[in-house]
Amino acid sequence: MHRALRIFNSNFFIRLRSWEYWPFMVVQFPFFLYWLWLSLRAKSFLFFSASNPRITLGGMFGESKYEVLMQLPERLRPKTIFVEFPVTVDELINKIKLAGLDFPVIFKPDFGERGFMVKRIFSRNDIEHYLRKMKSNFLIQELIELPVECGVFFTRFPNEDKGKVTSVVLKEMLDVVGDGVSTLQELIFAKERAKLQWTILKEVHQDRLTQIVKEGERVELNSIGNHCLGTKFLNGNHIISATMSESFDRISKEMRQFYFGRFDLKCASLEDLSKGNVKILEVNGCGAEPAHIYQPGFSLWEAYSVLFTHWNNLYQISLQNRQRGVPYTSFREGRNIYQKYRAAMQIKS
Repeated sequence: MHRALRIFNSNFFIRLRSWEYWPFMVVQFPFFLYWLWLSLRAKSFLFFSASNPRITLGGMFGESKYEVLMQLPERLRPKTIFVEFPVTVDELINKIKLAGLDFPVIFKPDFGERGFMVKRIFSRNDIEHYLRKMKSNFLIQELIELPVECGVFFTRFPNEDKGKVTSVVLKEMLDVVGDGVSTLQELIFAKERAKLQWTILKEVHQDRLTQIVKEGERVELNSIGNHCLGTKFLNGNHIISATMSESFDRISKEMRQFYFGRFDLKCASLEDLSKGNVKILEVNGCGAEPAHIYQPGFSLWEAYSVLFTHWNNLYQISLQNRQRGVPYTSFREGRNIYQKYRAAMQIKS
């Protein structure tokens, strides 16, 4: 009985029971087939490149995060430094000082996705460790300490005057709460979402794994709000309002020709979110997902319904922009972008 329970609570069965943990390509396979069908209709495998004309491939992959972020007005974005690789530790520390930033800061690749190599940097030692692995251009970003972190997906059809918010995901950071008896390691293994991140967490918290956590003490295990790093994504669509849609319609138009994508941001309150009083950490184009579908317990079939609508919207927006004279990226150019993107996604062992 004990052995059966242990097997049932293994990482394999935890992932099997909840589709949010399934491999990306397993969940996305039906949309690979749908993409092929839409590509035939559009007469281009890269039809999505017309969705956001001022972003490489519309933001499906290979775009510079820095270049996209700089399309936002300064009031909406954190201080961000572009770092060209290779670079020394002393050069980076000097850049941080000249920008008026203090530790901790965020390091993230200029090309990347799903939390790849996004790190909170506290010291010179952290910088040295980051540079031992990173071998492409990256960003240094001001740490925004605001309590609400979320992703807002915006959709506007080029033939329409106004767009709307079509998805809101609220993010709950991965944490554990002490009971005054258990060690941090025991608390991690007692929580399924944390247990799945053990490979990462045992390194991040190696100095205190055997310490008993005080009763009621909350320990944040990972400070990066990414689903792949254990952050819980919650369906926030109930807070979508006309005011919110108007706010993000204004923001999208300040970027010029941004029609389809997700703003990953922080803000002080849900009221500020609705009014557009936010700090946007990253703008993800047509490659982004309406991430509210990863709410624990969200039906896979309902998620498929959302994603089919998502892909159809992408197709319609791209087609309307094509009719307005926006060209599709050629297959050769797209292949070159992909090769550069894959090279940038490699890290040193």
